Amino acid sequence: MSGVDADGAARDSRDPVALGSRLAGYDAVVYDLDGTLVELAVDWDAVADAVLDVYADHALIPPTEELWGLLGTADEYGIRAEVEEAIAAHERAGARESTRLPLGDRLAAGAADGDAADSRSRVGVCSLNCEEACRIAIEARGLDDAVLSDAIVGRDTVDSHKPDPESLLAAIDRLGGVPEDALFVGDSRRDAVAAERGGVDFAWASDLLGE
Repeated sequence: MSGVDADGAARDSRDPVALGSRLAGYDAVVYDLDGTLVELAVDWDAVADAVLDVYADHALIPPTEELWGLLGTADEYGIRAEVEEAIAAHERAGARESTRLPLGDRLAAGAADGDAADSRSRVGVCSLNCEEACRIAIEARGLDDAVLSDAIVGRDTVDSHKPDPESLLAAIDRLGGVPEDALFVGDSRRDAVAAERGGVDFAWASDLLGE
């Protein structure tokens, strides 16, 4: 199970170098998307500015300038749909121009070398990006043979998003797995905390690449 590193983030207690060879031991493997499998071509400062413009258009004083904080309080101001669309528009464009990262290369190669249908049946995605952008990036970067379409969960797929574990647990459930037999692979503290809260083993993407 997951532990905690010096920065307070959850880390897997097993040897990180051995994790890649142990993926087959999990009934479900869920990956974060942006920064893990692909890199979205998104200027996040510009996204935050776009969301601040939404607040300004409604003559509202934003409670913060931090993007996800602005999204988190949008419901209170009655502008959730507008804020979501402002973010999603950038994500969709960035997904089309995304770049596949080394771990995405490895996942795609594994699907090509083996039985794609069998490997895809236990691989999902849990992302803070909107679901549509996830699907665009996965298809554009040739990962659709590696990931089960039904197990692509974005921040707008369920009622909450990372670090709340609901979206991660939804992806695992859609893969037919259970938390104690699943692995979440990510690149951020938010990912690690979501895994810890959901009782799911966690691996840093960088550790898997280091083997």
